[in-house]
Amino acid sequence: MSLKTAREIRQRIGKSLCNLNLLGSGDFHHISCLFTEEIKEPVALIVFDFHPDWDILPPALGCGSWVTRAMKNPNILKCFIVGASSEDLSFPYIQSGNLRSLKNNRLEIYPYEHCNSSVFLRRVPLNRSIKVINGLFRSEIEWEQIKGKDLKGFFLSLISGLPTRKVYVSIDKDCLVNDYAVTNWEEGVFTLEELMVMLKLIKDNLDIVGLDITGEYSIPKHPNAIKALISRLDHPRNNRVQEIEERANSTLNEETNLKILSLFAG
Repeated sequence: MSLKTAREIRQRIGKSLCNLNLLGSGDFHHISCLFTEEIKEPVALIVFDFHPDWDILPPALGCGSWVTRAMKNPNILKCFIVGASSEDLSFPYIQSGNLRSLKNNRLEIYPYEHCNSSVFLRRVPLNRSIKVINGLFRSEIEWEQIKGKDLKGFFLSLISGLPTRKVYVSIDKDCLVNDYAVTNWEEGVFTLEELMVMLKLIKDNLDIVGLDITGEYSIPKHPNAIKALISRLDHPRNNRVQEIEERANSTLNEETNLKILSLFAG
């Protein structure tokens, strides 16, 4: 997204930070960053996503890099990325991850399940969410996985250690298995029940200053063949949504949205 487009979107959405915002397709998760830029008080950012969205390569404001951009706001004291289990945490993709943000535990990443990752020619800071062995040319990261843990107890221990009670929550439904969401991306790992357990713990123990939900399915439309090719290379080839009617997708995603919203509206 260009800075010009970002400015236009800011003007259209206004300052609706305190609302529960539905952002549409997961291809536009970076709109979350425009909301977090408006945060003027110390908060924690909690992101539920199958991808870490922490890239440091251009574009500076894209769905794969928005967390890096959001953390430029010094009022975001801490960020948890929960459920990130995609290949973005594997070589070679991790080479362009924002490893510096792991320093002093400002960013912590908790995959549901992920094998060890190799990083070459980059130092990996010590961090609570990982075990790291730094070598001369290669570092190995062992992730603290959620799979096999008492989810309620584990997540409660995470949020209990936050430096502030105020949080902004961003949910990409690609963190869910396809039984609960159909998106433009890979199938996630959480059931809706597991996600709701964690969201309820946030609601009961923290003060939510803003929340957004993304991850609707949208039919890809591109202005030219080059853009279409880039999009095809960026998106998973085994995306099953191509085999499902758009109407069915919308119903499934809407039901999940309503269940999440009902938790916070109650």
